[in-house]
Amino acid sequence: MEAEDARRALPSVDEALHQAAVRETTSRLPRPLAVRVVREAIDAVRERLEDGGAGEPVEGLVQAEVRRRAEELAARRLQPVINATGVVIHTNLGRAPLPQAAVRAIAEVAQGYSNLEWDILSGRRGRRDTRIEPLLQALTGAEAGLVVNNNAAAVLLVLAAVARGREVIVSRGELVEIGDSFRIPEIIAHSGCVLKEVGTTNRTRPDDYEKAIGPQTGAILKAHPSNYRIVGFTESVEARTLAEMAHRRGLLLLVDLGSGAMVPSEAWGAGSHEPTAREMVEAGADAVMFSGDKLLGGPQAGIVAGRRDVVQMARRHPLFRAVRVGKLTLAALAAVLDLYLEGRVTDVPVWEMLHRAQDQLLERAHRLAEAIRQRLAGELEQAVTVRAVAMEAEVGGGSLPGAALPSAGVEIAAAGDEGLAECLARALRLGRPPVVGRIERERLVLDLRTVWPEQDEAVAEAAARAVRACRS
Repeated sequence: MEAEDARRALPSVDEALHQAAVRETTSRLPRPLAVRVVREAIDAVRERLEDGGAGEPVEGLVQAEVRRRAEELAARRLQPVINATGVVIHTNLGRAPLPQAAVRAIAEVAQGYSNLEWDILSGRRGRRDTRIEPLLQALTGAEAGLVVNNNAAAVLLVLAAVARGREVIVSRGELVEIGDSFRIPEIIAHSGCVLKEVGTTNRTRPDDYEKAIGPQTGAILKAHPSNYRIVGFTESVEARTLAEMAHRRGLLLLVDLGSGAMVPSEAWGAGSHEPTAREMVEAGADAVMFSGDKLLGGPQAGIVAGRRDVVQMARRHPLFRAVRVGKLTLAALAAVLDLYLEGRVTDVPVWEMLHRAQDQLLERAHRLAEAIRQRLAGELEQAVTVRAVAMEAEVGGGSLPGAALPSAGVEIAAAGDEGLAECLARALRLGRPPVVGRIERERLVLDLRTVWPEQDEAVAEAAARAVRACRS
């Protein structure tokens, strides 16, 4: 077909939208987006034809271009995925999954009106930031507490409220980058405080802090190095020692706790101790800041627990309004904190996953491997190796770096096919629902520590589909 004839054969947007293949491809998109995808696809094919590229029927070219663009657009929309990476608190996959109690609380508050900023007792205007304070007081032992939209905001707010224009002393070993290039020194600078570094990367002593305190000092900040660990010739100063020093000199001790653990990490067999918020409050910290969606297992939030006057300064600061949370976050967080207060820790999905026994995961892995092999019965069954294996998972979310969790899952490989793992990973990502695994030694690995048992069937079907797509 000549280029001019091919261009004339291009369908209109309306004609293309009525083609069965295009309707199926764009079925997951709202109509305005589907129209835009089809229009852009037709324009792209027209440009190809004008550049001399043809060789295929125009209808097929348009449908292929619509499919490519629709899949790309659909993949960018927020959607559920199956996490088979073995990383329990996976930052890129939404961190902590919420317990059912939190999901119900969100639904109850979302579908109607609530007392977000209305006091039921007095019938007057109330404050949203006090809704969760009694729960934080009970769990951490702090005098007061408030909630903002993430831990970086919590640190920024507290620094700006209590030490703006003054020096904040931080150990060089705690000047961490907390994710996506957000660094403690930059947060301190944006809060209006002046960073004063003490010690060295691997060793900081009490005397280093003492020498750094001067007339311009406003606070000492202890930042938990959540996402890395220094081993060997190291030394750091405990929060209790810093609190005593700070209070003796009329200063505040602020603690960026990071992960937000509410129960000891030893409860699930961790090889090292993750400090809890209550421990930091009891050590004398004037304000403890931590995340809501890491080891706490709740929604994205930054939590401040500490002395009443310090929290009140943060609450009254103009920045607080800019970083406050909405009713859905407050509802979810309250439900999660209720579970802790009721002693129902394993109802929090993060803690349930951390407690999973390796032998039980291995039993599931054998069943899953067999389910995949059954779906590949015949020629494809011989083309790949599907087997249950023991492996190691991670806590993730910057919590307990280097701490391995004994786990189990399924490994899929093919001798001599180095590209199979990448192909399988892509096919699984683009499936419905998307399944995210990991690649180790040119093998695709599906770690079951982060997969719900009720998802095993979907994983088996997705894995078999991916193998067929990559080996056919």
